[in-house]
Formats: sequence, structure tokens, C-alpha cells
Amino acid sequence: MTADPDGPEDRLRRFATIWSRAVFSVTSTSLTRPEFEEQLLPLARRLSEALRARAFDADAGRSVGAALVEAHCTDPEALSRALECVEAYLVLYCGEDGPQEALRSRSSRLQHAMAAGFAQALRERTLAEQEAIAQAALQAQGLVAQALHASEARFRAVFEDAAIGIGIADLDGNVLEVNGAMLRMFGGSEQSVRGRNVREWTHAEDAPQIWRLYEELVRGDREHYHVEKAFYRPDGTVLWTNLTVSLLRDADGDPQYQLALMEDTTERRLLNLRLRYEATHDALTGLPNRTLFFERLEKALSAGPGQRFGLCYLDLDGFKTINDSLGHAAGDRLLVEVADRLQSCATAPGEMVARLGGDEFVALTTGPDTQREVDELAARIMSALIAPVSVDGRELTVRGSIGIVEGAAQERSAAEVLRSADITMYRAKSAGGNRFELADPEADARAITRHGLTTALPTALERGEFFIEYQPLVHLGDGSVRGAEALVRWLHPQHGVLGPDRFIPLAEHTGLIVPLGRWVLEQSVRQAREWRDRHTDAGPLRINVNLSPCQLTHPGLVQDTVDILERTGVAPDALCLEVTESALIGADDDLLKPLRRLAEMGVDIALDDFGTGYSNLANLRRLPVSILKLDRSFTQSMQRFPADPVDLKIVEGIVSLAHSLDLAVTVEGVETGAQAAQLRILGCDTAQGWYYARPGPPERLHELALVDATG
Repeated sequence: MTADPDGPEDRLRRFATIWSRAVFSVTSTSLTRPEFEEQLLPLARRLSEALRARAFDADAGRSVGAALVEAHCTDPEALSRALECVEAYLVLYCGEDGPQEALRSRSSRLQHAMAAGFAQALRERTLAEQEAIAQAALQAQGLVAQALHASEARFRAVFEDAAIGIGIADLDGNVLEVNGAMLRMFGGSEQSVRGRNVREWTHAEDAPQIWRLYEELVRGDREHYHVEKAFYRPDGTVLWTNLTVSLLRDADGDPQYQLALMEDTTERRLLNLRLRYEATHDALTGLPNRTLFFERLEKALSAGPGQRFGLCYLDLDGFKTINDSLGHAAGDRLLVEVADRLQSCATAPGEMVARLGGDEFVALTTGPDTQREVDELAARIMSALIAPVSVDGRELTVRGSIGIVEGAAQERSAAEVLRSADITMYRAKSAGGNRFELADPEADARAITRHGLTTALPTALERGEFFIEYQPLVHLGDGSVRGAEALVRWLHPQHGVLGPDRFIPLAEHTGLIVPLGRWVLEQSVRQAREWRDRHTDAGPLRINVNLSPCQLTHPGLVQDTVDILERTGVAPDALCLEVTESALIGADDDLLKPLRRLAEMGVDIALDDFGTGYSNLANLRRLPVSILKLDRSFTQSMQRFPADPVDLKIVEGIVSLAHSLDLAVTVEGVETGAQAAQLRILGCDTAQGWYYARPGPPERLHELALVDATG
């Protein structure tokens, strides 16, 4: 049985063939091309398996990069060709029928891992070679010294055949002898090198200590020194070297000559520069990436007195919609265009633009006057985004939200600055986007506190940090306590007792409102059972529990409620679920279905905060509610005498309408006896507020349930 001529193994072999042909000419291997292909085949298989693996394994890419170095593919061009080959053919021949976009993304990550592994292996190999060269240099130094003293012939043999560049100069710096290796490094004739003075070989990138070390050596104060040094070749190109200069003494120990041993490191340096560029620049846009940006920001923040910085943190508005509707390729082209526009906005000295990732960009300006400059920079960025971007024949409108942070150097860390800019950018986005906002320390503090509360919420429920207070519901006719509303509180370890307005919106945003609401419901119903068992003389007490919009849409709402009532032995008519008007008015039948089921069981449904939103009174007929809770805004004027007659008419009308629909009316925010009396006259059924009692522990309701609340 023969193998499929176009099966996975055959396609893998073709990929290895293409790879070997692309790279072979720039390797230093002693193998033939077919032998070299066999050496690449297991590496190709490793890449193929990593491409299709369930989870991405960067080690596979790094190991392939390291294996290239072991296979003598140490020329930078070999790495470049290998990466180009992987980019062009790996998905084509080894991707099989997988999702192409995901495979190309995986291929790109494998290429980065290969480059990293190649660089690491090359550095390790270079260090080993440098050690060997250093040993050879020491041996050469000893041999040359002996040859000078013992035998000119022996010296010539060592001098001319050495693999490293060797030069000899007198103590005045005049070059006396150079070997063939050094001539090849400089690329000139012997006459162009011999006869020159060492002090002429200066370079703009010479470290300050290089010539100080040289002067110490020729004075006899130093025996040798080792530096990295650049030289200009006769054709104007730059030669980078590892240079060791040693002092040679005569038989009496007096300084006589200086000996230079030179290793050409130009190609290795260029490769390192390329790898450094790739590590510090965004592959898509070519802008500096997060790594380089943080280096520049930290440098700006550590500047001396009088220096300031300004930072613009940009996030594109609606970019996810473009990505989802037009695809990632269109999104990438949009990002490239935005990057080009941003780059044109930051051309002054001390300004830079970087891409942090996704659709997030930053622009940095430094100097003594960044308070004005950063505002101008943000304005230029907003102006640059106005013109539509053409992508695949479509004109896309680009907008952005910018958070600005400006301040003096040496006051904050880079992480603190970026966090403040991020918070401020989201404040601009929350305000509608397409704008920029200045950082506000107080707003930052509030946002950080909100983030801390959001992070602590899940464990707070597990640690039992929540508790419930109860506010009585009083019958306006006889003043008796008919029940209580359950109000959840959070006893935070650092912030103390927090009201629901501080954490309920966060719980809704994170989805924790569902387990938290279930806990509140169960604790409240258990408390209602305890009231019933301990105070039979006070009559049944109903418990009111608030439901958030997120709980309404949760499929387990009805079953959870039924289970809790059955476990506690509490009748459904002892429970009232309060839902805000804004959550129910205009709701469709699917949303109302669970509430109808609960109402059919006997659970009361109250429409909370009635009158605060768009109250479509006609919709009341279709809602499964039995109670209207009037918002406190209707009763505030009743604290004054005389009360506003318009408010009285509104309340009277609502009460009349509710009673005509067989709905009871509860009023919130009753704070005075005059309010209570007026509401009783208007026909309201029950009330709650500080006039009767503030929210408190359940024991307080025990006492109120046994006495006349109006007393």
C-alpha cells in the first residue's frame, strides 16, 4: 500500500524542500543540499505540529530557531529567509483544512518564537566563541611576545596565519605591522593601514573610556584592556570589533610596543540590532511597541528638575464593530492608516507615538512646557482622525477617545501614569467618545476604588461580608407594621459599611448580581419565617425583596424562588418582589413570563420607583403587578405647608388609577407626620420612610411589629 501522493507527509516533505532551497546558499554547513533538507525535515514537522496544536507552544518555535543555529545557519540572511519561508508556506502545506485566520495568526507567533530562539542560541554560541577567541588571543599574545624576543621566523608564522586580526604599533601609536586577517576586516591595502597612527581611528560612537584606557596603557600604567569599538573602513562603511590591546615589554621590562587583537563582530551586531528592532516595534504598524514606549516613559519620568511630560492615551471608538463586520484584515488596514496619521502628529523633538496593542495608541511629549504642548498634540490627533479612511472601497469614519495625563517628572511611576491615562480615556469614552479629557486625581481615585470593589465582590460573598437591614412597611390606615423591605449592605474590610448604590451597579456589570440576589432572597425569606414563628400575635409580615434587571432575564429566577419558599416553608403571599418601572415598562412577553408565573403562585410584584421614568399608564393593564411604589419625589413637597396642590392632584390621580386597577399603593420617603397624614387622606395604602424607622437589624422590626407604629 503506497502513501497518499498529496497526503500530510508528502506536503510536509515539499515544505522542507522549499525551506532547504531557500536557506542552503546562505548557510555554512558542510552538508549537501539533500542532506541539509533531511536535517530540516524534523524541524518542519515540529512547526507543523505546533501550528495545529490545541494550545500555542512558544517553546516549539524557540527550539526550531535554536536548531537553525546548531545547523550552522548563523547568517542573519538565513534567519530572514527561514522566517519568510514559514510565513509563505507553513499554513499552505501544513495547515490542512483548519481556520485560515487563526492558523496565520499562530504562524506569526511561531515566527516570533523562532527569532527569539535563534537570537538566544546565537548569543550563547557567540559567548562560547568569544571565550575561545579570548583564550586564543592570550595564547597569541604570549606567542607573539616570545617570537619578538626569540625568533622573527616563528613570529611571522603565528602572525600571518592567525584567524583574528593582529596589529603592532609603537608607543607613539604608529602602526608598524598588520596581518592579513586585519587587512581583510578593513577591506583596504596594506599601505592604507600601515603607517597610520592609532589615534586617527576615532569613531562617533566611541565610549568615553576607550581613549583613557589607551593612554594608561602606552604610559605603562596598564598591561591590557578589552573594549567594543567601531572603525571607519576606507569605503565609509563601519567595522565593529571586539578589541583587545596589550602592552609588550622588552627583556628589561620596559614598554616597547602595543599589540592589538581584533575580532569582526559587524554581522552579529547588525543581527542583534534587527532583533532588538523587532522586539521593540509593532509588527503591523511599525510603531514603537509597549516595551519601547515604557522605556521612553520611564526615561522621561526620571528627568531632572524643571522637566515635565504629557501623555495622550487613545482608544478608537467602535473599532470592534469594524473588526466584526468587515473582518480582521480590514481592521488591520485601518490600524495601519491610523498609525500613519498619528506618526505625522508627533514630529517635534521629545514626541513619540506607540501602539500598545489592539486599537490602543499612546503619544508622549517631553520638555519644560508640556502643559500647553500636550493639549495641542491631542487636538492634532483628533483633527487627524476626522478624514474618513478608505478600506476595500468603503469610507470608514474613525473616531477616538483620549485620556490626557500631564505633570512634572519624578513624581509618579510609569505604571501609575498609564493607569491614570487609561482611566481618563474611559471617562472620555463614557461621556460619548470622540473627545479628550484631562486626568482628574479625584476621578482616578473613584475609579480605582470602583475597580477594587469590583475585584473584591466575588470573594466578599464567599467570606460573608454582606448583611441585610430591614425598613418597615406601615399601613397608613391603622399604623400597623405589615412587613419590611430588605436592603443589602456590604461590610467592606477597608471602606466600612457600603450602601447598595456603591456596589449593586458593579454586581450587575460583572454578573455577580445573580448569586448575590439569590442570597438576599433566601436570607430575607428565612427572616420572614423567623418573624412568623416568634411573633404570631403580630400577624403575618410580608418581606419585600428588590430584583435587578439582570435577575429578571436569568432563566433560574422562578425555580430559585420556588425552591427557597419550599425550603423555608414560607407561603408565596408573604413575599413581594420589587422591580423598577424602567425595567418593566415596555417589556416584551418573554421578560414578563417569569413574573406572571410568580404572580400566579401568589407572589406579589411591586412596580418600584413609579413615576420616575416614562410612565406609560396604558401598559399597567398588561403587567403582572399588584402594587405601585410611588417614588419619594412625589411626596417631598408635602413636607412644606401648604403642600403643592399640583403634586397633591398627581398623587391623588395615581392612587385613584391604581385602585381602579386593583393595585395597592406604597409611598417611599415619608419623613414627617404631616406627610403621613396627607398620604392617608389621599388614599395611599402603605408607606415607609424615616418617620417610621430607618433601615436596621431584624430585631428592631420584632419590636415595631408588637406596638402601634404611629405611637
